[in-house]
Amino acid sequence: MKPYTTLVIDDEQLARKHLRKLLASFQNTFNIIGEAKNGIEAEKIITELQPELIFLDIEMPSQNGFELLSKLTTVPIVIFCTAYEEYSLKAFDTNSIDYLVKPIKLERLQKTVNKLNSLKNKLDPSTLLKVVQSISEKKEAKKMTSITVKKKDKIIFLKLEDITYFEAKDKYVLVHTTNKKELIEQSLSKLESKLPEEFLRVHRGFIINTTFIKNFQKYFNSRYIITLKNKQQTKITSGRSYKEQLKIWMDI
Repeated sequence: MKPYTTLVIDDEQLARKHLRKLLASFQNTFNIIGEAKNGIEAEKIITELQPELIFLDIEMPSQNGFELLSKLTTVPIVIFCTAYEEYSLKAFDTNSIDYLVKPIKLERLQKTVNKLNSLKNKLDPSTLLKVVQSISEKKEAKKMTSITVKKKDKIIFLKLEDITYFEAKDKYVLVHTTNKKELIEQSLSKLESKLPEEFLRVHRGFIINTTFIKNFQKYFNSRYIITLKNKQQTKITSGRSYKEQLKIWMDI
């Protein structure tokens, strides 16, 4: 069977590079004919090149993956890529589509390849629009732009761009900004599901703002020492279980 002509659509350059690297292991299944960094660009390329299959990021600025699909007159086979599990992804488990949760791993991509090979000519991308319509009707979670902190009878707002890292403290989280610290009553896991992509979980006790990363230094047991560009030159040691997503972020 000829490889599927394939388009990679993701607003993150590192994510596109990582996926293309993985897809290179399956040249008999995927023939990459291009990539797009947003929905508007993807719409033009899909209309022009008519790819048979697309890897599509759901969360993109200006026009998300669902909005892109709703504008297409001809829908290719779609494999969704998402960092968020709050979407009802089981609804996508049809004969026409698949989904991958970031960070994407080679073993999970192999399952996608197996599914494509087993379905062959049974794929019917037109059924996708019904799924997209039902998902689009659901309210999307608002993207967080600031953190609220309660101080007695006042509520103050901390801009995310000023936050260098979050640190777990018992049942609370200590928010470190460029010039102060504040305690909030949220778990790191809850924060991780809401924070934008520039925030990276590097340890069960730390989430860092990657815009403040100065450098990485290899440490033993597959860990890294991360130095931040704040006044304190804070050093945070990553956890072993976060090795893969750090490598993806560093593109190594």
